[in-house]
Amino acid sequence: MGEAAEVLAWQSNDPGQDVHPLWQSEFSVSGGTRQSPINIQWRDSVYDPQLKPLKIHYDPDTCLYIWNNGYSFQVEFDDSTDKSVIMGGPLENHYRLKQFHFHWGAINEWGSEHMVDSKVFPAELHLVHWNPVKSTSFEEAIMENNGLVVIGVFLKLGAHHAGLQKLVDALPAVKHKDAIVEFDVFDPSCLVPSCPDYWTYDGSLTTPPLTESVTWIIKKTPIEVDQNQLEEFRMLLFTSAGQEEKRMVDNFRPLQPLMNRTVRSSFRNHHLLNIETRPSEHAHQRSP
Repeated sequence: MGEAAEVLAWQSNDPGQDVHPLWQSEFSVSGGTRQSPINIQWRDSVYDPQLKPLKIHYDPDTCLYIWNNGYSFQVEFDDSTDKSVIMGGPLENHYRLKQFHFHWGAINEWGSEHMVDSKVFPAELHLVHWNPVKSTSFEEAIMENNGLVVIGVFLKLGAHHAGLQKLVDALPAVKHKDAIVEFDVFDPSCLVPSCPDYWTYDGSLTTPPLTESVTWIIKKTPIEVDQNQLEEFRMLLFTSAGQEEKRMVDNFRPLQPLMNRTVRSSFRNHHLLNIETRPSEHAHQRSP
C-alpha cells in the first residue's frame, strides 16, 4: 500500500476499548497545540471576508481503488499530476487529492469526528489533499506545516444519496482488513454539498501520525444518506479474513481541546444574530 497508507492506518485491531490503542501509539503527538477533531462553537467562529469560495475540480479518471485499511474504507487517487485539485478558500495555492475516507458510529446518534455546538452526526467524510508546491510527495507533505488540506463533510440521515451508492455497492468486496478492489471513474465532488459555506481552522491528522500539518475546511451543510447506506458502512470489519470478526464502527477520534486557535467562517454569523435577538431561548449550558 505504500508508506502513506501505512502511516495513516491504525496500529491495532481492537476497537472495543474506551481509549483505542491508536492514541497511545508511538506516532501520537503528545502536548500538541493544534490537534483535531474539535467542537466548532458557531457563535465563537469569526467571519473572515477574505475567505474565498472553495474551488473543486476532480477528474473521475484519477480514481484508482478502494481498500479496507483496518480503520476505514479508503478510496485512493492518482496524485502524480494536477488533474484532481482544490484551490481558493483559505489556500494560497492548489492542493492535490490523495484519498478520501469516512468515520462513523455503531448507531446514528454518533459517528462524526467534528461537532458543531456539540451536535454530532452519524458519519463524516474526509477528503485528503496535499501541497505539491511545498512538497514532492504526500508522505513528505504529512510532515510539513500546512502540507495537507482536509475537507470535512457531515453525513446526516435522510434521503437516499445516489452518488454514494456506487461506493456502497463496492463495500462487500472490501469487508475484511487489507482487502482491495479496483474502483475507477468516480467523481467525489458528488459527495460535497453545493452550499459554499465552510469553517476553517489549523489542525492535525486524526489518525497516526497525528501531525499538526492540516488546514481543515469543514462544510457547514451536511449531505443526506439513507439508513441502508449507513448500515453498509457498519458491515465492514476491523479484522482480517480468518480472524474473529469485529465490526468496523465507532472509528472516530475523541474531541481535542481548541487551545488558542480561532475558527474562521466564510459566512456571516446569522446564527449569533438570531441568538442575540432571542436571549431567553439561549439559556442552556454549552459544552466547552
